[in-house]
Amino acid sequence: MNLLGTRTTNLTLAKRNVLSCVLFSLFFCSGFCSLLYQVVWARLAFASFGIITPVLSVVISVFMLGLGVGSVMAGRGIETWSRRLRANPVHFYSGAEFGIGIGAFTVPWLFQIGEHAFLRLGDASSSGYLFISALYITVSLLPWCVLMGATFPLMMSFIRRIRPYDTTGFSFLYVANVVGAAAGAALTAAVLIELFGFRGSSTLAALVNFTIAAVALLLGSLVPGEAPSIRQQFTQMNRSQFASESPRWITLVLFTTGFVSLAMEVVWTRAFTFVLLTTVYSFAAILTTYLLATWLGSFVYRHHLTSGSTIAIPTLLGFLCLFALLPVVLEDPRLQHNPILTLASIVPICATLGYMTPKLIDQYSQGQPVSAGRSYGWNIAGGILGPLVAGYLLLPLMGVRTALALLAAPFIGLYIWSAGRSLTRFPQQMIVAVSIGLLGVSILISRSFEDGAFDTGPRQVRRDHVATVIAAGAGMDKQLLVNGIGITILTPITKVMAHLPLALNGHAESGLVICFGMGTTARAMRSWGIETTAVDLVPSVPELFGFFFADASSVLADPRMHVVIDDGRRFLLRNSHSYDVIAIDPPPPVEAAGSSLLYSREFYEVVKTHLKANGILAQWFPGGGETLSAATRSLADSFHYVAVYTSVVGWGVHLLASETPIPNISATEFARRLPAAAQQDLVEWGPKQSVIGMADDVLSRRVPLSTVLQGDLPAEITDDRPYNEYFILRDWSRLGRFLSRM
Repeated sequence: MNLLGTRTTNLTLAKRNVLSCVLFSLFFCSGFCSLLYQVVWARLAFASFGIITPVLSVVISVFMLGLGVGSVMAGRGIETWSRRLRANPVHFYSGAEFGIGIGAFTVPWLFQIGEHAFLRLGDASSSGYLFISALYITVSLLPWCVLMGATFPLMMSFIRRIRPYDTTGFSFLYVANVVGAAAGAALTAAVLIELFGFRGSSTLAALVNFTIAAVALLLGSLVPGEAPSIRQQFTQMNRSQFASESPRWITLVLFTTGFVSLAMEVVWTRAFTFVLLTTVYSFAAILTTYLLATWLGSFVYRHHLTSGSTIAIPTLLGFLCLFALLPVVLEDPRLQHNPILTLASIVPICATLGYMTPKLIDQYSQGQPVSAGRSYGWNIAGGILGPLVAGYLLLPLMGVRTALALLAAPFIGLYIWSAGRSLTRFPQQMIVAVSIGLLGVSILISRSFEDGAFDTGPRQVRRDHVATVIAAGAGMDKQLLVNGIGITILTPITKVMAHLPLALNGHAESGLVICFGMGTTARAMRSWGIETTAVDLVPSVPELFGFFFADASSVLADPRMHVVIDDGRRFLLRNSHSYDVIAIDPPPPVEAAGSSLLYSREFYEVVKTHLKANGILAQWFPGGGETLSAATRSLADSFHYVAVYTSVVGWGVHLLASETPIPNISATEFARRLPAAAQQDLVEWGPKQSVIGMADDVLSRRVPLSTVLQGDLPAEITDDRPYNEYFILRDWSRLGRFLSRM
């Protein structure tokens, strides 16, 4: 890109190349930091306000809102600000980057304040808490996101000063920013958090922002440029009106593509969980693929600009019609179950959008910051609404397959509208016919994990704004699936989670179960006749209790049984209740993002404050090796006493923790302490048929702490360093084994 004019001396050419590299590098690094912040701030929001979908939706929407507001405000104001203050626009850009770096330290502090301030607002599913917490997250994030959005028009104004007739400044910056964002999404998950934690990664990003600010400040001194004359601005405005299609048409397409693409990203995340599972690397893979494909399309557009010929908008809309439905058709579990093919299915549509978006904004703005900000704002406005509509309406009401098919329909409508009279030609007719055919296949023939492609026998499906929940199977083969992932089965392990700590406690009057699941543990705890509270994050999960147990209605009708829809950690923080036993069974896999906050040292410190004297925490851990050691060390660093029991079915361990010694009792004493209803519940599924036999089997499996606590591994799981989630650097083979299970 020739940014410094048309002089042809070797020195000037060298300056042009150097300046282009500098600007590209600045926006690459800026995009890198932006995605790093999004990943880190979303996770910090989970820790402070609950691991619930609304929190993630608000974070994403605020990012998009800030980008839009910043783009429009800076686009409208930069020329006036520069003229009145007699300042180079790149100096304003420098200030914006410096302000973003300040946000790296301010946002975590604000989240901590909000976490404690809103604990009295009710559970995480209450409308009052959702509204106030969403408002607070917005206030905490919006200023820094506005600064991120302002960077585009601020730098475009600088480009106009050094080359007034350049009409493609937005796409140049867009390419750099998107590839930087892709690198940020990939490296943050794969490298930075594992090495430095959330706090260290944020600090690193802040240092990068401060460096960008310093370089931009120096750049403004070395390349001052001149403000465009009134004649140049007038000429550009006329060229914009002459060269562009209808501005209203362009804004409609930008809004629609922003809405549909971000809505599809939300739906893809739920649909692909069946294949990619729920690890941080799975989410990073979707986001990185999305951004890299977008960069590929933008790169091709920039290449076409140099050749003087780009793909027409109607043709691009035709591509979108064909590509939008590929993930629906190819993700049919009867066809394939491969993570690489799953990710590849979204590349064509993302690349097409990556080509179209900068082309439309270049065409609309013709290099003018105010027009670029306005048009980019329309695209982002669609991106704000899309995830909210997908998360709160489409997914709960119709599921992933129908939602994706419905979201593809606007592309077909836009193509028919844009093609106009060309629809009389055979190629255009074929695109419409194939698109409508794919739409029919998606709705009538294709299947998703929600549709029971592999299930046999009875099944029930519930959908809400958090997840799609499926109960399937018959007899002892019943299972519970959340977003296609098996969460639990009917197993005596979940009964022992309640009976073992209650028997060892000996005088329990109250108990808490975090993670309701099938309800087995809560049902077992209720059989002791004590006050029982069960907490689950997903509203639909307790609704399926009756599928697994015939006596579910009587259990729920018991006045001593209480079911709460909330984040388990936040439930404890907002209550002052104490319990004799707290049983926790985080959802698998142990590498999942939601598990870390229930295995961390900080969480155990919270649990400790909610245990009565002689109270016992019962923590289930399904895995082994170094991750089990890290979780156990976090537990041992929080409690004075920890006991370990291997399970009665041979996999996983029960970790019991208390501030007082955990007794060893005989099988006879164990059985004597169980009420009659609890005895019946304990032996309901075996593996032993008598209470004494079961008690002896359970108690005989107590093993020394040293068998699970690796002495040469000091690592533990903390909120800042979730050892279970981030492991790719220290164990590539483990990643390979995990991927092989997909």
